[in-house]
Amino acid sequence: MGNWRERAACRTEDPDLFFPLGTSGASLVQAEQAKAVCRRCPVREPCLRFALGTGQALGIWGGTDEAERRTLARHRANAHRGPG
Repeated sequence: MGNWRERAACRTEDPDLFFPLGTSGASLVQAEQAKAVCRRCPVREPCLRFALGTGQALGIWGGTDEAERRTLARHRANAHRGPG
């Protein structure tokens, strides 16, 4: 993957922005602010691949939150299994 982190838009942001505590109120606003950084990031895809590949359970990675990554991981697992 190379050193994609050197080109990440988040490298100059407060890391705490990407780890909201909770799933409502101010935490939702914080998560959306983090995702806005991801939307302008040139390495969003490698970041998401890293998060999925290493099982990152917390935080915003590649523009996705924990629930979104669980869904993506579930879809990937089902795709690898093939038809029933």
